[in-house]
Amino acid sequence: MTQSIPSAAGRTAAAHKAKADVLVVGLTAEGTVLAEDLKPALAKDLEKAAVSVDASGRLDSTARVPAPAGVAADSVVLAGLGEFSPADLTEPTKADAALDALRRAAGSALRSITKARSVALALPSPDAAVAEAIATGAVLGAYRYGAYRSEDKAKTLAAGIEVLTAKSNLKAVERGAVIARGTCGARDFVNQPPLDLYPETFAAEVVRQAKAEKIKATVWDPAKLEAEGFGGLIGVGRGSKRGPRLVKLEYAPRRASKHLALVGKGITFDSGGISLKPAASMEDMKSDMGGAAAAAQAIITIARLQLPVKVTAWLAMAENMPGADAQRPSDVITIYGGKTVEVTNTDAEGRLVLADALVAAGKENPDLIIDIATLTGAQIVALGNRTSGVMGRTNARNAVVLASEKTGEAMWPMPFPEELLSYFDSETADIKNSGKRPGGMLSAGVFLQEFVADEQDWAHIDIAGPSFNSESPWGYTPAEGTGVPVRTLVQVAENLA
Repeated sequence: MTQSIPSAAGRTAAAHKAKADVLVVGLTAEGTVLAEDLKPALAKDLEKAAVSVDASGRLDSTARVPAPAGVAADSVVLAGLGEFSPADLTEPTKADAALDALRRAAGSALRSITKARSVALALPSPDAAVAEAIATGAVLGAYRYGAYRSEDKAKTLAAGIEVLTAKSNLKAVERGAVIARGTCGARDFVNQPPLDLYPETFAAEVVRQAKAEKIKATVWDPAKLEAEGFGGLIGVGRGSKRGPRLVKLEYAPRRASKHLALVGKGITFDSGGISLKPAASMEDMKSDMGGAAAAAQAIITIARLQLPVKVTAWLAMAENMPGADAQRPSDVITIYGGKTVEVTNTDAEGRLVLADALVAAGKENPDLIIDIATLTGAQIVALGNRTSGVMGRTNARNAVVLASEKTGEAMWPMPFPEELLSYFDSETADIKNSGKRPGGMLSAGVFLQEFVADEQDWAHIDIAGPSFNSESPWGYTPAEGTGVPVRTLVQVAENLA
């Protein structure tokens, strides 16, 4: 099922002259209205209105009031900016947080608007980076997943979203909307029920979208995976009648001098296999392909932006089910490239499909490999639901974390303690796939490192919590699929270029 993803455009107009159903302005925690090109007298009128409705101005809060005389819009949303100050945008230590405050304010405003057909955002946008952030937040906040509703609530979205800004910032608005569209595309994949999204259909839709952007696509079906020795994908997929797939996407502009490889975990549903999960742990397992969704949409977005960097994406897709032919604890499989793995826990399946794809990606000697996976519940225990853990080689790990600070996608660098590798010692095979409980997020990364060449720059991002929001929406983040970390991957590509 398809649905429309919102977009945004830039417009040069004074805030009070913008004809729209809703005008969005900022409101600080101190009660000050901040808006692009708004007459001071009208700002004072809106500050009085904010007091009358007890608007707090805290970050992520909104209040909708009638438009005062002299404002062309029908109503005004006061979007909370918290402790934001325009001066923060020029302070190196505060600029990233200030940009995200504006991004979240735009997202909260659009998320609060359900029936307007046109919205004009007049949040302060002094430069291109700020205009881009506002556009990104607005589109992310406007997103609704309505593909399976009998009365599609997505139809209540604003048909026209405009960011009011200077002419010199209009291209930045377009760029922000493109990046947000890619993030929303990943959300669509994660939100689709596993009845309809399984390896074959997931691969087909990724290929369709990629080819529309002139990205080369290659698909390995079960027969080809078996013939070429992709033992991780074959082993994990054995329990399902809907067989695994490996998808390779290639974007290679002529002027590219660097090569980024993305590897995404694409378990379209994870029952745990023979090592069956408890029922309560399966409810959100349609999201276990969030890494592959993010990798796919990142390369599509990079192509849309025409960034001068070569990118390949390897999407390892399987359905982990406890069927009659499912792999068993104590089975030994051979990963692509020849290393053998004793399977001691079939619910540690993501690392097996990633191992196949990491070896395949590494054979091309890219400048940087990043794998993205909803890999461990231990990530949530360690860092909560909103912060991804980043592991790997020091330079690569730090490059990802620095990029995330620009995008507002929370990430934290984590170590690889040397003693964790001994957890995977096997008497039967080269390595086993599950270890001891302590440091579970880190040890999963240590396992993956065994399938990456020593000289290869590589980072591993565990997005188990941040990829799927099972709590209330906030800022520009909806319930369910979030699209993390598409924006950071795009930023990494731009930095590499």
